Amino acid sequence: MSAKKLNNVFTQALDELRKKGTAKGKEMVITGVKPAEGANGPRYFIEGRENKEFLKMNANAYLGLSFRRDVIQAEEDAVKKFGAGPGAVRFINGTYKPHIELEEKLAKFHNKEAAMIFSSAYSAMMGIFAPLISKESIAISDELNHNCIINALRLSRPKVKEIYKHLDMKDLEEKIRNNIGQGKRVVIVTDGIFSMRGDYAPLDKISELAKKYDAEFEEGITLIVDDSHGVGAFGKTGRGTEEYTNADGVDVLIGTLGKALGVNGGYVASTATIIKYLRETAPTYIYSNPITPSEASAAVKALEILDSKKGLELLEWLHKLTKRFEKGLVDLGYEIIESDHPVVPLMVRDTNKTTELVKYLTDKGILATGLNFPVVPKGDEEIRFQISAAHTESDIDYVLNVLKEYKQTH
Repeated sequence: MSAKKLNNVFTQALDELRKKGTAKGKEMVITGVKPAEGANGPRYFIEGRENKEFLKMNANAYLGLSFRRDVIQAEEDAVKKFGAGPGAVRFINGTYKPHIELEEKLAKFHNKEAAMIFSSAYSAMMGIFAPLISKESIAISDELNHNCIINALRLSRPKVKEIYKHLDMKDLEEKIRNNIGQGKRVVIVTDGIFSMRGDYAPLDKISELAKKYDAEFEEGITLIVDDSHGVGAFGKTGRGTEEYTNADGVDVLIGTLGKALGVNGGYVASTATIIKYLRETAPTYIYSNPITPSEASAAVKALEILDSKKGLELLEWLHKLTKRFEKGLVDLGYEIIESDHPVVPLMVRDTNKTTELVKYLTDKGILATGLNFPVVPKGDEEIRFQISAAHTESDIDYVLNVLKEYKQTH
């Protein structure tokens, strides 16, 4: 069968994406990494520009743990012992001891009864949401939730779907009240940290609303939080938005091993009953291979580091660098959305200027992410910087100096 007709259809679709400005385009390929040296943090080499060193200011690796020798050693030891891959899904002899150890440590870290790991946090959300939604469920979601939540909602097909205004607790409460008598179960779902902006959900207030109206619904109100950008980067001990807001009532927590923990994979932590139920019903868990035993071992080591004195030191350093960068931007006259989270949005509010500034930064050896309409609302165009504990004060100051030069010349 010829794909000629489909090729024509998809060529037109790709042209439309380019016209809209939403096409991702050719991927930048990293060909090597230069370890931290002297006053500089790690530098990266890019295919086609191998003679130039780049400073990464757009990575999710908030603690820089992927470069630690003990994390690498844990992965190397496990791959020698268990091989390069699991070879099967979990229930067909694809479960290895490091998987179980990691799940136990994650549950303990989050003070939950149990946890289960997935190949990614995205697949975790896509896998668990439908089993937690019945035909008599009402799903209520923040309007700026991540794409994985949006798609999980589409697949789960709740009886009622409500979207509340971003971080607007009055609107959330109104949505809950308006649905009393409309269904048996309410599921509130939100990001912990909203990765485009670095702001966070007031989980304490959301939990209070859930408790306030829980008795109004036969099967109660369940709060699901995807805190992939929060865990390991937010809160006094890195336990994320739940810790930062002193929330009491997050029923199901989704996290990632691929951001602050520096490895790969995702997970869910909840009650023992909910986790047992999800192992039997979540399709992306049942029908997909887990992360490798070696990745699980590396994640165990990374979690041990986070949950230690060294972890507290890394979090303190991360916070210090974040505030240094934020203050520097404000002093230069740039607009930011201030937060204790290491996502620092520089608000440009113009598509052409955002594109121009990203190119200027790249030419100066700085990798940063420009977010333009329609990825963000028109007028909210920004450059998203992400601070890492692997950065140095010299790295931060270099970026600020480049931004100062740009402001003086443009």
